[in-house]
Amino acid sequence: MSRRPRSAPAERDWGHDEVGCSILHVDLDSFCASVELARRPQLRGLPVIVGGTARGVVLAATNEARAFGVHPEMTMTTAVQQCPQAVVVPPDHRAYREVSAGIMRVLGDITALVEQVSVDEAFLDVGGARRRWGPPTVIAQRVRRQVREQFGLACSVGIGSTKLVARLASGHAQPDGVLLIPRAATVDFLRTLPVGALFAVGEKTQDALARWGISSVAELADADVSTVQHAVGRVAGAHLVDLAWGRDPRPVHPGRQERTVGAEATFATDVADLAVVEEKAHELADRCAARLRTNGLVTRTITVKIRTSDHRTLTRSRTLATPTDVGRELFLAARELVAGVDLRGLPVHLVGVVAEGLSPAATSIRLPTPDEASEAPERSRWEAERATDQLRGRSGRGPIPAGASQSGGVSSGSTTTIVPADLS
Repeated sequence: MSRRPRSAPAERDWGHDEVGCSILHVDLDSFCASVELARRPQLRGLPVIVGGTARGVVLAATNEARAFGVHPEMTMTTAVQQCPQAVVVPPDHRAYREVSAGIMRVLGDITALVEQVSVDEAFLDVGGARRRWGPPTVIAQRVRRQVREQFGLACSVGIGSTKLVARLASGHAQPDGVLLIPRAATVDFLRTLPVGALFAVGEKTQDALARWGISSVAELADADVSTVQHAVGRVAGAHLVDLAWGRDPRPVHPGRQERTVGAEATFATDVADLAVVEEKAHELADRCAARLRTNGLVTRTITVKIRTSDHRTLTRSRTLATPTDVGRELFLAARELVAGVDLRGLPVHLVGVVAEGLSPAATSIRLPTPDEASEAPERSRWEAERATDQLRGRSGRGPIPAGASQSGGVSSGSTTTIVPADLS
């Protein structure tokens, strides 16, 4: 469920003219938690939190848990304190990916123009599907009905003339609803929203705009472009003004293209020894590299994420000379980034490695590393890592998905109910 700011005026009936509104945004409500409830009907009506150890973060929560202030990305420790009667379910990423793939097949039966954005959301362009399935609102209801009947899950659907508007509409349709924003009502709808509702506006951008007296989309649209550019930069400023006026020419791109591939780990106890942090970064870099190779991608930019014991999050990035999918190259860059972070003497709570700037390996020129150039031509490091990938596949320990977290240990002593992931 979206946590973007919502506006009460935006939730009114904007009309029923569907002409020119061919973009749908399908958002699965509280996806991971809903999958767990579908597998365990006995938990329905209870406050359920999907998350790892006490030192991890909340992946998803049911509405009953959200009523206590629990939300995704909150630390599990805080979530359990706010909702001590919660049922905690360990995440099962494989099950989530399988359900997601099934739902994407349902969407693909409606139109070939499906762009999967994440495991629980996708854009559809149904302009060419009207003759077969009917107008967009009918298609939206069909999607919701099939997802509920086949998977036992609820989803919300936003309909608009652009991807921006469709995505905002689905957020206002939650939970379990449909909202159409006619093309003619696009600007009026946007003007009811706080500026933070725009997906291009994060906290820093929101603060920068506020310093110039801009806190709503209406104020953003009415401001001089030069003023917005002074606040957030030339390119970003012009882009935000376009969004405020509903200008979003992005088409729906079939298929899903990974934007980043990453892995992170939370330590069971905060770690002061930098060598231990580097060792974990090495493991995460190998996992990222394996994921890149599985998807036929290479990366140009490596980012390291470190969270210290005071929950301050630090990120450092480095652009490589040439794209790569080799774990050692990722690790060497990550190790230098870790060494350059000022921890202020604090131990490390979490470390993550993220590969960004992705491109298809088949179209990228990759130069040999110094190690490869000096090695005997029997086997390159590249070949050796692919052999490791095959071994992982045989043992059932495949590369982790992009953005997935790895638990560093299990804390004991909690009075919160924990439901085991094994359903056998």
